[in-house]
Amino acid sequence: MYFKNRHEAGLKLAEKLEQYRYDNCVILALSDGAVEVGEQIADNLHCVLTMLLTENIEIPGEQLTFGTVDQDGTFVYNSGFSTGEREEYYGEFHGYLEEQKREKLQRINRLLGDGGILDADMLRDHTVILVADGMGNGMVLEAAAEFLKPIRLEKLVVATPIASVNAVDKMHIIADELHVLGVTDNFFDTNHYYEENSIPSHDDIIAKLNNNILHWR
Repeated sequence: MYFKNRHEAGLKLAEKLEQYRYDNCVILALSDGAVEVGEQIADNLHCVLTMLLTENIEIPGEQLTFGTVDQDGTFVYNSGFSTGEREEYYGEFHGYLEEQKREKLQRINRLLGDGGILDADMLRDHTVILVADGMGNGMVLEAAAEFLKPIRLEKLVVATPIASVNAVDKMHIIADELHVLGVTDNFFDTNHYYEENSIPSHDDIIAKLNNNILHWR
């Protein structure tokens, strides 16, 4: 399934999520691109839009994600690795991986700027709708689930325009409900599924988060 842009994809998802209009819910976007999708959902459902920042830690020389660090510094291993594989990679690349964790967390803190750390009280006892603009390996979903684990939620919903079969399998385990417009066996880069890939600057994305209530439809 392909989309003209993230705006269109968000409107299509908003139709699927109409039941949550005026409910006690929060849209939690998982990237800048996801904010573009989530903005349309939040505007239609009349709910708050916010973002959880994460960064992948890659194994050097290989196109493999070792794990993900989120904005409170929590690190989540790639569940696709066995314990033995994790220990082997960590033993071989310990220094590099630890340095990457520090650098990625610093980058997240720079991107957060004045926005600060996501407040758990904003999510507590709410229906949280996790939104991605595409989900390949599902690592960002696992990181979000780990971040949300200590927070009491009314319900956890996952919504994305496109996802891999592997990511959908993870959604079934993590979420109470999921809405995926298209599922593919061979997931390419997320941008592949959009004709237009112009995403605003991060500063503009933060402004969208701060002003979303003004655009409720």
